[in-house]
This record gives sequence, structure tokens and C-alpha cells, in this order.
Amino acid sequence: MSTTKNVLPFIPFTRPHFNQETIDAVAEVLRSGWVTSGPKLAEFEASLSEYFGGRPVRCFANGTATMKIALQVAGIGPGDEVITTPISWVATSNVILGVGATPVFVDIDPVTRNIDLHKVAAAITPQTRAIMPVYLAGLPVNMDELYALAKQHKLRVIEDAAQAFGSQWQGQKIGSFGDLVSFSFQANKNLSTVEGGCLVLNNIDEAKLAEKLRLQGVTRQGMDGMDVDVLGGKDNLTDVNAVIGLHQLKQLPAFQTRRCALARQYFDVIRSELKSAGLDDLKLELPVENFADSNWHMFQVVLPLEQLNADRAQVMTELKDLGIGTGVHYPIITGFTLYQELGYKTEATPIAQRIGRSILTLPLFPGMADEDIGRIASALVGILKKHRKN
Repeated sequence: MSTTKNVLPFIPFTRPHFNQETIDAVAEVLRSGWVTSGPKLAEFEASLSEYFGGRPVRCFANGTATMKIALQVAGIGPGDEVITTPISWVATSNVILGVGATPVFVDIDPVTRNIDLHKVAAAITPQTRAIMPVYLAGLPVNMDELYALAKQHKLRVIEDAAQAFGSQWQGQKIGSFGDLVSFSFQANKNLSTVEGGCLVLNNIDEAKLAEKLRLQGVTRQGMDGMDVDVLGGKDNLTDVNAVIGLHQLKQLPAFQTRRCALARQYFDVIRSELKSAGLDDLKLELPVENFADSNWHMFQVVLPLEQLNADRAQVMTELKDLGIGTGVHYPIITGFTLYQELGYKTEATPIAQRIGRSILTLPLFPGMADEDIGRIASALVGILKKHRKN
């Protein structure tokens, strides 16, 4: 008699999807011999510009470069302050430090987990030059309040919309309006070029400056004319990445529909599982149930650690043992050694401090099966019940 156990497949917290048409297009670019920045990049930028209502768009090697160059385009540097959130990928504040400016961290809203715009005004000083909001898991902040605040204090806005490609505000695509808007196309994003990003700019002069900054400050004229008048870097996107982006853009509506469907299932199934387990009073915090604006880049819960005799790492380990991958997006930035040594304190933003140690990202990607949601929710609630304090 066989004793082989049926092992369920592992569910990662995310997985990019590239169809055969995309793979064939990449092969064609490789066969063409033009694999660095070229005609496919130009085509991708033109398609993105159309997507954003005709605004100038330039692409870069990654979403970190887009933010760095946005700061440079805005003229931000030593002596300047930029207000941002402590709950983000550390790149958000690293680029501020990288141009010589100072990040100023404002606490987050406990419901949206985005920067609390009502607390931003108190953080503005004569040195403040910009606000850099982050749209965690694809959920934008209140854009009317954001831009009213920026206008009142004459500040630039650099939107870290890395996770928000496809998100909206009152029916308008994020990126189709506003100031400087930065997106990431990294492997786990809703639209992926494997690595890459784009910056939506206000006018052609800003776009030309961004072009120079992404490739050593070079300007070419004629057959052999070349000049360098600004200090640039090496942040250009290749045609290999660009052609992937072109095909991902075609699939974006289908990706978006599927993500929304999976997110709806999460709400229904988790609530049902909690009720069935007799855990109605467990303070497991679900995300904002916003299907008008969010692109559902991630589905995140905040664990009720004060009600458990286990920490987040234990919950993640037990989920992994059950074949379910999870992520942490994100630990509080001011808890990192670099920022501690610069004098930042996690207790200065207590809501972010709590959420940074208890937020958990569950699997969400278009290739998931419906039954995966039930399996994940059942496993999570089972673990929470097991570790519930008496």
C-alpha cells in the first residue's frame, strides 16, 4: 500500500505572469540585435503617455531611479526637507538621503496605512520643499487634500506610486494628473517589466532633463555631436524590458479584474472563517474595502499581536509549513540601523511603529485559483485560533 502523501502546491505571496506572446516578443528583440534602449523603449513610453492622457513619460531601470530623478528634476538637494511616510520600502527615504535632503517622517492613518495628511501641516518647516506620499498596496491618499495642502504651502509633490499602476482617484488614473508621479515595474508589480519604472512629468522640459539624468547627462546632436551639462547616472531601461511592458500593458485590464475578484473573496472568506472559528472579537485588521480606487497590488492584514501568544514570524513560519508564502510590506523605516544612527525614533510615529511590526502580506496575483483563497484564509484563521491568548 502506498504511503505517499498528497502535498498541496506552494502558494507564493506573488508571481508575475508572462504569456507566450510576451516570451516570443522578447525573443524577437534578442534576435534583432538591438537590446538596449531603442525603438521598443520609445514605443513603450509613447503607449504609457497615451495611457496617462498625453502627459510626458520617461522610463528607467527601476522604480528607485524614477524617484531619485524626480527629486533632481524638482531641484531638491542639500538643506531641503521632504515629508514622507515611515511605512514603505526603504528606497522611498533612501533616495531623499541620496540627493542630500532630509526625510521627515509623518505618522500614518491606521485604517488606510498611508501617510496621515492631517498630520502633514504640523511637520512643514521653512526647509520643506516637497511631500512624497506612498500609496501602500495601491491605495491612493485623498488626492484633493494632498494637492490642496501642497498648493497652500507651495510644495512640490513627488508621488511614490510604485504600487499604484492602474489605481484611480474619482475615476481618474493615478498618474494622469498631479505633479511628478513615479511607478515601479519590478517583478511583483501589477505591470512588470522584470525590473524597471517610469516617471510621469509635467512638461517637455522636465522630460528632457529626466532623459539626461538617466544617461550620464548626455545630449546628442547630429551624427557626432555630444555634450554633458548635468551630472547624470546610468538608469536607462532596455528594449528587452520595454517589450515586456508593452505586452503587460495589453493584459492589465484582465489582471486588474482578476485581482479585484480575488480581493473580494478574501474579505468574504476571512470574515466567514473568523465567525466559524468563534473569533468575532479577534482584532484582525483587514485593508480598506475600496474597489473604486485601489488596484489591489497586495492584500494585507494587521495581526492582533496583543491577543496572540505568537509573533508575526511564528505566524509566517506556520503558514509556510502549510505551503503558503507571505511577505512583510513593510517594517518601519526608522527602525533600521541607518536611520537610528541618524537620530530617528520609531516611537515618534506610534501608529506606524505598531503596524510595522504586525502587518502581513497574503498571496495575491492573477494566476491564483479561487480555492487558494479558502485555503489561505482557513490556514491563517486556524493559526490565529491556535495562538489566541486565553
